[in-house]
Amino acid sequence: MENFMRYLAIAMAVFIACPVWAGNAHATKPDAGNASVSDAGYREISWDILVPKDWDPSRRFRNFKLGNLKDGDPRAQEVLDLMKEEWDNAPINPKLDGKKVKIAGFVVPIEETDHAMSEFLLVPYFGACIHVPPPPANQIIHVISATPIKGVRVMDAVWVEGKLKAALFSKETSMGLGASGYQINSVSVTPYKEPAIMTIMPGKSKPSQ
Repeated sequence: MENFMRYLAIAMAVFIACPVWAGNAHATKPDAGNASVSDAGYREISWDILVPKDWDPSRRFRNFKLGNLKDGDPRAQEVLDLMKEEWDNAPINPKLDGKKVKIAGFVVPIEETDHAMSEFLLVPYFGACIHVPPPPANQIIHVISATPIKGVRVMDAVWVEGKLKAALFSKETSMGLGASGYQINSVSVTPYKEPAIMTIMPGKSKPSQ
């Protein structure tokens, strides 16, 4: 159970920190405060706008004392199950449904065929869904490309343009992927050009400018 408790501790740290890092999620890309619109009408957005302002995921867990849980304590599994339920059902921002957007993030492949991928998850910080527990569903975007994308690897930073819509998606793989609350049928997936200093902790992946 030692590994389980370590995972739970990391998961809860990410979970409780969410209201803080969601507000800093634009750190995955530059100039998030100055939204621009491309010639094709795709508006640049930051990750924090995907989270409803009134959503507080920590409210349900304030009475749990994680430090008091011991290996083998059934309450540890209870906390993890509740956290996963809250995370997988994280509410989306309905105002963004159907909007044409441009957003930067990191690639988590779902399936890869002949070194090309037609769909992947886009996440706001490096290591999400792989090295650390996944973010909530409202911070994961399921990207579907009509044309298979080549030359993109796990955790590459990319720009994605397309129509954003509310669409719950969940698929377990060997990477233990989380659920996504949004989907983009992309018209463009391009490398993120700016050099970036990336860490696995939420809110710390900030490109240098």
